[in-house]
Amino acid sequence: MKHDLEDQLRTDVTELGRLMLGMRAAYARGENAMEYARKTAGALGNSPASTLIAYDLQAGTYIAGARANPDARARWCGQLAEILNPYISTQSSILEVGCGEATTLAGVLKRLDKTPKHALGFDISWSRCAHGLTWLEENGVSARLFVADLFEIPLEDSSIDVVYTSHSLEPNGGHEEAAIKELMRVARRAVGLVEPLYELADAKAQERMRSHGYVRGLKETAEKLGATVRDYRLLDYCGNPLNPSGLVLIEKTGTNMTESSEIQWRCSLTHTPLTANSKGYYSPTTGVVYPVLSGIPLLRAGHAVVASAFNAFNTQNEDENAYSI
Repeated sequence: MKHDLEDQLRTDVTELGRLMLGMRAAYARGENAMEYARKTAGALGNSPASTLIAYDLQAGTYIAGARANPDARARWCGQLAEILNPYISTQSSILEVGCGEATTLAGVLKRLDKTPKHALGFDISWSRCAHGLTWLEENGVSARLFVADLFEIPLEDSSIDVVYTSHSLEPNGGHEEAAIKELMRVARRAVGLVEPLYELADAKAQERMRSHGYVRGLKETAEKLGATVRDYRLLDYCGNPLNPSGLVLIEKTGTNMTESSEIQWRCSLTHTPLTANSKGYYSPTTGVVYPVLSGIPLLRAGHAVVASAFNAFNTQNEDENAYSI
């Protein structure tokens, strides 16, 4: 199953256009845009399309929240850093899935005992990544942000040491298996799911989760996929008691634990290797190119451009790290 905006475009362009206009109008009225998407007749509900629109509309609000509540943000990020510390060395790579505006990613990186060699984060929304780059710079933190789909991550198998989420799987109820399977594919050592845990929540919180279409059964789904769950619990600190944050900590076994020195990108559409530079991410095998918009790579399958001549017109040798933030 494809989980991208372009699938929805092919399915019903008219409905998607109405959804976009309707969600933007609802947001301008001060309403919950996702609630509008769920309740509007014929709308796409908690689909990638509605999620993308909602996140784009909200871009900047997480940074505002982090500035308004620095102590809460520090406590949250410190809690996650403690969970991830045992898996991180100075040669490690770490990836936050659904990083939003990098408020959690920046805080976690500042509080880890050891600074990983590679820090990455991606989000479905370019606008949130753009805000995230400013937040990283403001906080003196180095990380690479890109646009991607959590169901089709543009990285090779077992290429990132530690993959974690921070309430980014949350709205994907019904797609738990596909999401966890993809995160486990990319991770080399561990996957940390920091998400609302329906099964450990009280009745009032469960009712809210059902109404919002949130994920359920994360531990059971991971175990069904053959994962080794090392920790499963509610976290000590949670910002919203009606959305209780919990941990499903998965350890990878039977994979190559040697830490990789470079990031290994792959095409979301064809799964062929990508070569990165400041102008685009190029697949020599297929001639597919993913553009870079204002320094942020657009690596969702729907962003792919068929451009076999790209390499001939962009032959300069570039150090990828020279332009990556």
